[in-house]
Amino acid sequence: MITAIVNKSSFDYDIHSLIKAFYPQEDVSVTRDPGPDASFAFKVEIFFTDETLSVTVSEPEKEPLRETSDLSDLSLSGLPEVWDVKNSTGKNPARYELKNRLKRLLYRTLADYTGHELPWGNLTGIRPTKIPMALLEQGYSNVEIAEHMRTVYQVSREKTALAISIANRERHILKDINYEKGYSLYIGIPFCPSICLYCSFSSSPIGLWEKKVDEYLDALCKEIRFGAEAFSGRELNTVYIGGGTPTTLSPAQLDRLLTEVEEHFDFSHLLEYTVEAGRPDSITKEKLEVLRRHGISRISINPQTMNQKTLDLIGRKHTVEETLEAFRLARSLGFDNINMDLIVGLPGEGMDEVEHTMKVLGELSPDNITVHSLAVKRASRLHLDLEKYQQDISNSSAVMDMTARYAALSGCHPYYLYRQKNMAGNFENVGYAKEGKAGIYNILIMEEVQSILALGAGASTKLVYPDGRIERIENVKDIRSYLERVDEMIERKRAAFSSEKGES
Repeated sequence: MITAIVNKSSFDYDIHSLIKAFYPQEDVSVTRDPGPDASFAFKVEIFFTDETLSVTVSEPEKEPLRETSDLSDLSLSGLPEVWDVKNSTGKNPARYELKNRLKRLLYRTLADYTGHELPWGNLTGIRPTKIPMALLEQGYSNVEIAEHMRTVYQVSREKTALAISIANRERHILKDINYEKGYSLYIGIPFCPSICLYCSFSSSPIGLWEKKVDEYLDALCKEIRFGAEAFSGRELNTVYIGGGTPTTLSPAQLDRLLTEVEEHFDFSHLLEYTVEAGRPDSITKEKLEVLRRHGISRISINPQTMNQKTLDLIGRKHTVEETLEAFRLARSLGFDNINMDLIVGLPGEGMDEVEHTMKVLGELSPDNITVHSLAVKRASRLHLDLEKYQQDISNSSAVMDMTARYAALSGCHPYYLYRQKNMAGNFENVGYAKEGKAGIYNILIMEEVQSILALGAGASTKLVYPDGRIERIENVKDIRSYLERVDEMIERKRAAFSSEKGES
C-alpha cells in the first residue's frame, strides 16, 4: 500500500493516477488526515503553501527524496480553500497552472526515485490526442505542439510524435463532419458467447439470456423509436452496434433490429455503419448475409490473439482456425472494411507470441487493426485472480513498436488512440487503418466533439454543447433492470434533451 498525504484537497484523481502509473501492482490511497498514530511503509507527502509546493517520497531502509517548486509567481489567493477538481469549471488559469506544476513535480520526483520514465509522462487522462487537436485548431504548428507536450506534460518524443500525427490525421478525416447538427448512434447488445478473463463490459453469457433476447429487443426498439424522434432534426453521421457481441443474436433477430433502425432513422447523411461481429464463434454465413442486405459498411472480427494456448486461458471459446474461417467468409461475401482487435500484455504472451499474431494478421490483411494494451479492470475475473497472473502480464516499448511496424507493412497507419487505467506498461490503444478505411465513430467518441445517442443496457448518451460542455445520460447496466426500467431510461433522455433545446 502506498499512502499519499496531501495537506489540501487538491487534484486527488491526478495524484492517485500518477502514483499508480509508477507502481501498478500497489494499492494507492490519497488522504488529508492520516491520524496522529498512523504509520506507513511507503508514503508520498504533498504539501502546498501560497509560495511553495513540495513532494517527498519515503519508505523504510531507503533514502527519502524531496523536491520543491516555487509558486510565488502564481496568484492563488482567488482559489477556494478546497481545490476539488469535481467542483471546478477548470477555467481558472491559476488553478490550471497549479495542477500542471503539481503533476510535473510529482512525476519528476517519482521518476528520479524509481529511475523509470513513463512513455506518456505525467498525462493522466485517457485521450492524449485532444491536446494536439485543440492546439491545431488554435493555429499552433506541429513543432510548437511537440515542445508543449514535452515540456508541460513530459511526454516522450516517440509518443509526442504519435499523438501529433494521429491528431493531424483525425482532423483531416473529420473535416466535413457537422459537429453541431450532426450526431452518432450507438446501440448496445449486452450478450456474449462467454465472458473473457479480462472483460469488464456490461455483457452476459447468451446461454443464460437466450429466452429473454426477444424481450430485450422489444425494450430496445421502444428506445430506438424514441431516440429517432428526439434527434429527428439532426444529421446522423455514423451508426455503431456494439456490446457485448451483436452477432450472438440469431439471423432473424439481427434482421429485426436492423430493420427497426432503418425504418426510424434518416440515413441520408450516413458516412459509416458498423456492427461488431466480434467473436468468431458467433459468426455464421446467414448472419453475415443479413448484415450485407442491410448495407453494413464496416464489421469487426476480433481474435485478440492468434495463439490457441492464450485463447483457452482467457476464456475465448473458439479456435484460431475459426477466426481465419470467419474472416475469409466475410471477405467472400463482399465485406471490404474489416477491423481486427488484438490485446498486447495477455498472460503468458511476450514478443514472440505477439509477433506471431501480427504475422497471421499480415497474411489476412484486414482493413483496420486495433492494438489494445491490456488494462486490468476491477470488474474483471483477471482482477479478482490478479496474483495468479501478475507475473505473466507484461508489455514494453519494443512490443508496441513491433506491432506498429507490422501494421505499417500491412498498409495500415495510426488514426486514433486512447488510454485506460491500469494498462500494462502504461502504454495505449492504437487504431491502425488502410487509406479510406478509418473508423469515424472511433474518432468521434474519443475526441468528444459530437453528440452520441446511445441506446440499450449500459449505453451512455453523450451531449456535446457548443461551449465544449459535455453531459452524459447513463442507462442501467443490468439487463433485467433495463427490461423493467426502459421507460425510465427514455424519460431520462427526454428531460436532458428538453434542457439541451432550451439552452441552445
